[in-house]
Amino acid sequence: MSLVRRGESVPVARRPTVWDPFQTMQELLNLEPFQQMLPELWRGQERMRTFVPAFDVWETQDAYVFKADVPGFREQDLDINITGNRLTLSGKREAEQIQQSDTCYCSERSHGSFTRAFTLPEGINADQIRAELKDGILNVSVPKTPQAQPKRIAVQGTAPGGKVKA
Repeated sequence: MSLVRRGESVPVARRPTVWDPFQTMQELLNLEPFQQMLPELWRGQERMRTFVPAFDVWETQDAYVFKADVPGFREQDLDINITGNRLTLSGKREAEQIQQSDTCYCSERSHGSFTRAFTLPEGINADQIRAELKDGILNVSVPKTPQAQPKRIAVQGTAPGGKVKA
């Protein structure tokens, strides 16, 4: 410990002279990367999340099946359209309103709107598409036309004498 007497200057701690390009860019651009990734934490704004449901898509012998996890959605919150061979599924879930007098400790449930579009192959029966919402799972079945459904072709062998087996 050193003594400082009146009238003497106090030594000032110096910054290290190592150049940090990230620090320089942050200062020049007024950039705060965490502020851009999580703006609600920096500015105290309401969360602006988007809702992206998980989809499973598969093909059966007679249809294409789309399943999506959409918990908390009602039938009127969902919109399903088909234009040509393009199936579009969209929906919106509103944020739960919290009163000003309430204290929110954690808000992790996402809300917002989503739109997913799928291009279907030729040979679908657009008039017979069925959609069902049950227990937070949307199930959309797009049937194939009879011409597009696979057909089993029997293989015929030949007998040792060259004759076709019946």
